[in-house]
Amino acid sequence: MRSYLILRVFTRDDLGGNHLGVVTDLDGLDGAAMQQITAGLGYSETVFIDGAAPPRVRIFTPAAEMPFAGHPLVGAAWVVGVHEERATDRVVCGVGEIPFRTEGSTVWVDTPMVTDVAPADDGGEIAAAAGLPTTGRTWWARMPLPYLVVEAPSAAEVASAAPDFGALLAGPAGEAALLYARDGGRVKARFFAAGLGVPEDPATGSAAASLAAVLAHEGEASGHLSISQGDEIGHPSTIEVSWSPQACSLGGTVRLDGERWL
Repeated sequence: MRSYLILRVFTRDDLGGNHLGVVTDLDGLDGAAMQQITAGLGYSETVFIDGAAPPRVRIFTPAAEMPFAGHPLVGAAWVVGVHEERATDRVVCGVGEIPFRTEGSTVWVDTPMVTDVAPADDGGEIAAAAGLPTTGRTWWARMPLPYLVVEAPSAAEVASAAPDFGALLAGPAGEAALLYARDGGRVKARFFAAGLGVPEDPATGSAAASLAAVLAHEGEASGHLSISQGDEIGHPSTIEVSWSPQACSLGGTVRLDGERWL
């Protein structure tokens, strides 16, 4: 039998967060087996961490392997650096080495700053078809998967949005669409990824990084945001994101929900 950990990443006051499966015994597992395990566990993502130095992390959604994702990397950093106390300060994923650090109860991962951002000429049409409220400001950010980032008029409209997942799946934003409203340093966000087997994600670090990339593209070379996500699906979550021209840092708290057996 093979054990796995269940984490909640980006919790808010010990509540909520995004569940993550973690497997560290990779003996005999290939990519197909990892995909099968992930689909069986049913979390938005499961990570597989090897024993190398630095550890390599493979990230799967129920439908596909991902080169990069925020909450799995924060969870993997917690396992490697806090739970197992390995002598390393970085992990490796599909986009390269990811340094991490712990500050108090917050685990931070430092990711490359995405610069492939452009206004989405088709964003308003996609948002309207999918029932996403928008100010008309939309962008594509390649994470490296293309994320559609949609600015909504208010936090209330983000919360009340009822997306048409069929319409999203029929267009180019079926794998990743971020809906957000900003009030100073605070953001209300929701993230939809039906094409990856996750209709709505409770807390999405890569989406936070895509928003940072958009704001940098719009002239904010550096900044910090506190992002609230997941309330609409019963998983209140908080993501901290800071960025500079060199890097985007994603931070949050992690809780261990236990160990199970496959």
